[in-house]
Amino acid sequence: MNRFDLSDKFVDNPETLIRKTKTKLRMNQSKSSTSQLANPPKPEDQSTQSLTPEIEAMADKLLPEFSAPTTANIRTEPAVDINGSFELKLVLINMVQASQFYGKAHEDASAHLQHFLEICRTFTIKDVPKDAILLRLFVFSLLGKAKHWFYANKEKNTMWALRSTNFLAKFFPTGKTNALHGKISSFQQQHDERVPKAWERFQDHILECPHHGMENWLLMQTFYHGLSNSTRETMDTAAGEAFLSLTISQATALVEKMASN
Repeated sequence: MNRFDLSDKFVDNPETLIRKTKTKLRMNQSKSSTSQLANPPKPEDQSTQSLTPEIEAMADKLLPEFSAPTTANIRTEPAVDINGSFELKLVLINMVQASQFYGKAHEDASAHLQHFLEICRTFTIKDVPKDAILLRLFVFSLLGKAKHWFYANKEKNTMWALRSTNFLAKFFPTGKTNALHGKISSFQQQHDERVPKAWERFQDHILECPHHGMENWLLMQTFYHGLSNSTRETMDTAAGEAFLSLTISQATALVEKMASN
């Protein structure tokens, strides 16, 4: 065949070739569809090929089981990030559980935290950081609303400083702080109340709000101005001159001396 000879497969009209090709494709598709209809895949074969073990397990569950609680839903203490593990002795847990915090309005979150820290200062665990012990043990000191709060926020409280701060922020809110601060700043000696009782009550207010932020000189002035006129005169006489002319240590010593009589 020279360069001007045409192949035996040459088609004069290209459209004819296109139509033949399309017809052939439709015939092949038709044969494939007919074969699938004649031999459809078995349902069980499809399920075994596509379902994972988890889906198969769900398929076997009864309807009530989907809403039933499981151990996977039980909340536990987050893992403490230290090298290795350590054991909390039962005696330590019992000591903490002897005075638990429920999160009720009348409870003192600051006093609870103080008591908890006092217990934890009485022991050490070799090669275990103190913060790790505090983190692990603290949950045993909680019950009720307080324990519910703990588990709802456990992922946010992975460090002791953060956990203790958030605990106080939750159960010793600003409103309570303001109310107790008001008790200190507006202190007044009650009718027929002697100095020992007045001083004790004033100290109780201070202990109830250890983060009051008032310096000692202001506390002494507040107490003095809250006394009755006759008691202030007695204080001035005992001071040898004006009570407010004393130093902080002198004023404190004088009040404690009068309160002990």
